[in-house]
Amino acid sequence: MRPNLLNRALNFIGLERRAYNANDPSWNGSALLRGSSITPGRSESLSTVYACVSAISETIASLPLILYKRTTDDGRERAADHPLYRVLHEQPNSLQTALEFREMMQAMVLLRGNAHAEIIRGNDGQVIGLLPLMSDRVATLQLDNGRLAYDVTDTKGRIRRLLQDEVLHLRHRSENGLVGVSPITASRETVQLALSERDYGITNFNNGTRLSGILKFENLTPEQHIQVSKSWNEKYAGMDNAGRVAIISGKGEFTPISMSMEDAQWLEARQFSVEELARLFRVPPTIIGDLRHGNYSNSVEMNRVFVVHTLRRHMTMWEQAISSSLLTSTSRKVYFAEHNVEGLLRGDSSNRADFYSKGIADGWLLIDEVRKYENLPKLTDKQSKPDVSI
Repeated sequence: MRPNLLNRALNFIGLERRAYNANDPSWNGSALLRGSSITPGRSESLSTVYACVSAISETIASLPLILYKRTTDDGRERAADHPLYRVLHEQPNSLQTALEFREMMQAMVLLRGNAHAEIIRGNDGQVIGLLPLMSDRVATLQLDNGRLAYDVTDTKGRIRRLLQDEVLHLRHRSENGLVGVSPITASRETVQLALSERDYGITNFNNGTRLSGILKFENLTPEQHIQVSKSWNEKYAGMDNAGRVAIISGKGEFTPISMSMEDAQWLEARQFSVEELARLFRVPPTIIGDLRHGNYSNSVEMNRVFVVHTLRRHMTMWEQAISSSLLTSTSRKVYFAEHNVEGLLRGDSSNRADFYSKGIADGWLLIDEVRKYENLPKLTDKQSKPDVSI
C-alpha cells in the first residue's frame, strides 16, 4: 500500500507510523506468553532449561570471536587495530566484559527469542560500544519504507525510538522474519508439563505423609469428622512427621491405599522431561549432566555433535548479525567476524597427533601451524625441528 498524505508528512519531519497489526502476537515474542503461566523466569526454574541455556550461552560467550581482515593473497589476519575488534573480543561497554555481554545476549535469545543491543558509534561512524537492552522493554516496528525501528521503554515509562542502524538484533527462528520466537514459547506445553511434574513433587513432599490412606470410624458426627481430620494432619502430615507411627483410638482403622512415587512412575516421567527439554534446545543430554546414556567412548562424539548441530546455528547468527549491523557495505568486503572453535573440536591427544602427523606428511600443514593450534610458540622460521644435538 502506498503511503498516504499523512504518512508522507510524518516521514518528511522525521516521524514514522507503525505498519504492523497490533493484534498479531507474533510481532512480539513476549506477547505470545500472555495468558500463560510459562515465563522465561519460571522456565529457568527447571534445572534442565537452566542447564541447556547455560551450556549454549556460556560456550558461545567463551569462544574467541575474532574480527579478521582479508589479505590480498586470499588469506586473513586479525584486525586488531579496528575499533570493532576490541568491542567483540574485549569489552563492549564500561560495565561488561565481552564474555558477560555475549552470554547475556545469547541467553535472551534462547529464553525470549530476541536480544537487542544499542550500537554506539564514534565520530567517524565506527562502532565503539554495544549497550544491551532488555528485550521485554523493546517493541519491534516495521516502517512504511520496509525498515525496522525499535521503541525502547525505560524504567520511568518513557519511550525513545531507535532505527534499524542503531540496534544489533539477534533472533531465534522467526515466524515473520521480524522477531524471533524462543523454544519455550514455541513448545510451551512441553515446559508446562515439566513444571507440573516438578510442582507435583514439591506438593507431595510438603503435604504428603507416608501413612496416607483411609481412616475408618463408625458413626462419626460432622464435628467429630472435622476433629479427627485436624488431629491426624497435625500429628502425621508433612515432612517433619514422615515415618512416625500412627496411633488410632476407639474403633478406628487405617487402610493405606497410595502407591509410592516410584510405583506411580513419577521419577520416570521426570527423567523423560529432561530428555524432552534437552531435545527442545537441541542439546545432547550428556552435555547437561544426564549420563544415563553416556560413557567414555561417546562423550567426545557428543561434544562434537553439540558444536556442529547446536552451536553452529547460534555462531552463524552472531557472525551474520555483526556483518549486517556493525559493518558497512564497504567494510564487509574487507572485514568479517568468525568464532574460533578449534578447542572444542580437538578430540583426545592421540587423535590430534594422528591428524597433525598426516597433515604435515601430506604438506598441507606446517609444524608452526600445529604448534599454534596447541597454544605453543613457534620453533623456527624454517618450520624445522630444533637442533637438540650436543
